[in-house]
Amino acid sequence: MIGHLKGTVLSVATETAIIDVHGVGYEVNGTARMLDRLQPGEAASLSIDTVVREDFIRLYGFANEAERHCFRLLQTVSGVGAKAALAILQVLDPAGLLDAISVGDDAAIARAQGVGKKIATRIVTELSGKAPDLMAVVAGKAGLAKALAGKGGKAPADVADPVMPAAPTGAKADAISALGNLGYDPTVARQAVTRAAADNPQADVQALIKAALKELASV
Repeated sequence: MIGHLKGTVLSVATETAIIDVHGVGYEVNGTARMLDRLQPGEAASLSIDTVVREDFIRLYGFANEAERHCFRLLQTVSGVGAKAALAILQVLDPAGLLDAISVGDDAAIARAQGVGKKIATRIVTELSGKAPDLMAVVAGKAGLAKALAGKGGKAPADVADPVMPAAPTGAKADAISALGNLGYDPTVARQAVTRAAADNPQADVQALIKAALKELASV
């Protein structure tokens, strides 16, 4: 199985790119976000997931191992195939997906093309127990250990334990939704609310919104 490709970009289309590796052109599927970063003639280094079926072998490319892990993890959920997993990773990067699962924000996942409310809710429900594994991949084991050491043994807000959110799930989800309605990017909103909740575990919706807005204004 192919797990990584490093070569030169030959061409980029709507859903695929051709990567030349020592004279062999590999067709790689990917998100529009990933493909937009590839330029013909330039070098590319991609994490690859090889999907083998009876009638085809298909390569899916990702910017890093965290994205590839999320792609695989999403497909462990009933009803989620490669197409839906890519659609989700188009609207949510690994950190954003972790945040959405952590706070039960199925609306953020349902923004993906072709992914409805029912499947989004199923993803949150089935993957909530795997959040620690996802957190380790997103943060990186070495990076997480360093962060913990730098905080005197306590995880910083952006790598806090997602299984036990600092604030009630409903309050965090409502605060994230409110910021989204104000025009903030969903991923940025989730990160700001998560940090605000870590600073004030008992905060209600209004308090979380106020704290998150204050943080966003200082960026």
